[in-house]
Amino acid sequence: MKLKVYADRMSQPCRAVIIFCKVNGIDYEEIKVHISKGQHLTPEFAEINPMKQLPAIADGRFKLFERYPADVFKRSKIHSVLDWHHSNLRRGAAPYVFNTTIAPILGRPLNPQVAAEAEIILSSSLSKLESFWLKGNGRFLLGGNQPSIADLSLVCELMQLEVLDEKDRTRLLGPHKKVQQWIENTRNATSPHFDEVHRVIMLAKERQQHQRLKAAKNEGGSNMKRPLVSRM
Repeated sequence: MKLKVYADRMSQPCRAVIIFCKVNGIDYEEIKVHISKGQHLTPEFAEINPMKQLPAIADGRFKLFERYPADVFKRSKIHSVLDWHHSNLRRGAAPYVFNTTIAPILGRPLNPQVAAEAEIILSSSLSKLESFWLKGNGRFLLGGNQPSIADLSLVCELMQLEVLDEKDRTRLLGPHKKVQQWIENTRNATSPHFDEVHRVIMLAKERQQHQRLKAAKNEGGSNMKRPLVSRM
């Protein structure tokens, strides 16, 4: 019986699980659930996942951690990274992107104060990534020579930054060369699945760039039409 993965590729955890399945040759069926349409909140989806969260995996025998390293020490290290991710990096990246870019798409107002607070957490998390989790000679987290589910989870989180204005993204990631190289290493190690799964993010980025250009042109046109105010 084929594994069913309920996912929305705009969601960071969903992309991480899908790439994980593809890289490891896990036979699965992807069932799209659109968060923007509230499909994860329906009674039908609640029968699949009572917590109404994505991703959801429908196979009673499948446990994601069964694909973690067999070595208990390495597995505990990966759990440590994932715990840190949800308490730190995710608390910075997700609310920053939402409150600077995504909110209006979902009919919500931007919140500059929340964005400013999230940026502080995000910047601190990026520094911690470089100084602690990416220390050593390995190309991946914890000095590893191949990506783990932790690498996928954190890199997919940072890929959310692609939808930001390019200057904003460069300002945030620019100082962290080791993080940028790690993202590229993870992309290369999981090619071609990484780019295929993140295509939805790249399309969202293109739409955002188009809207910014359109808004800039409209603003420029409005300025040209404003009457000159004579001085006495």
